[in-house]
Amino acid sequence: TEWYVFNRGNDRQMSSRHNERDLREELIKLRNEHRELDREIAALEVAALADQLRIQRLKKRKLVLKDQIQSVEDNLRPDIIA
Repeated sequence: TEWYVFNRGNDRQMSSRHNERDLREELIKLRNEHRELDREIAALEVAALADQLRIQRLKKRKLVLKDQIQSVEDNLRPDIIA
């Protein structure tokens, strides 16, 4: 029985590490997409006939990504109880 309790705790620890790795990978993916949208928006804004509707949609997508990035970062930070 003691082994079972120890083993379950170890499983939770391994699961936690796996989850953290997944979150960090997701964070990298979201940041890369956010950066790419920055480049795309900048390129469109300097174009003579900028497609304002497309730019607006890209900016909205960028804001969604920013919120998702913040959410992942919050999940990676440990809760600090003062």
